[in-house]
Amino acid sequence: MIPTDDLIVALAANMRPVRRLRPPLLRATGFLLLAALILVMIAAAHGWRPGLSVRLTEIRFALSLAGAVLTGILGAVAAFFVSLPGRSRHWLWLPFPALALWLVSIGYQCLSFWTPMLPDGASPGETASCIATLGLTSLPLSLAMGLMLRHAASFNPAPVIFAASLSVAGITAAALTLFHPLDASIEILMFNLGTALLMMLSGGVINLLVSNRVEMPQ
Repeated sequence: MIPTDDLIVALAANMRPVRRLRPPLLRATGFLLLAALILVMIAAAHGWRPGLSVRLTEIRFALSLAGAVLTGILGAVAAFFVSLPGRSRHWLWLPFPALALWLVSIGYQCLSFWTPMLPDGASPGETASCIATLGLTSLPLSLAMGLMLRHAASFNPAPVIFAASLSVAGITAAALTLFHPLDASIEILMFNLGTALLMMLSGGVINLLVSNRVEMPQ
């Protein structure tokens, strides 16, 4: 067996300097700048939805869009803060007022302006374009968020995944609102949170299996 002093010397000799993470707000800003760049590129390629300037003057539409955008922004900030060890989980409450505004505005529109979906309500081309926008927005943002949080999130994965999913859902729904007349905010939110819940449950099961295996007598 190697003596303790020799082991310490050997470990110290192979140590590499640790690069400190940038402040959470700075990293969240970088992520949001990427999101803004993606939206600008989609706008340049696709164009804004017809009558957007008129819709923005409507209080309900403006509140729904503002709630989605703020959920995306505040969710990103919360994700980067709670990803660090020692940070309070109270940061998870940061996006909830914006999320509440978003959900209330969606619910009010559904109750006040509910109409049945007609078979010819959306053309196949518009539907395909909508799906493309969702993919071009959510996939790169999810990948970027995963890469930026891949190390820090291991300390506290469940809250990080939850906050990051809220952020991606809000930005994706805002993109759909800006570029397409179709509204799938609830579906987007359920898909992102459902994926987050699945990831958290899978991680919990894996951790439980690993713990039980470690505790098994040899």
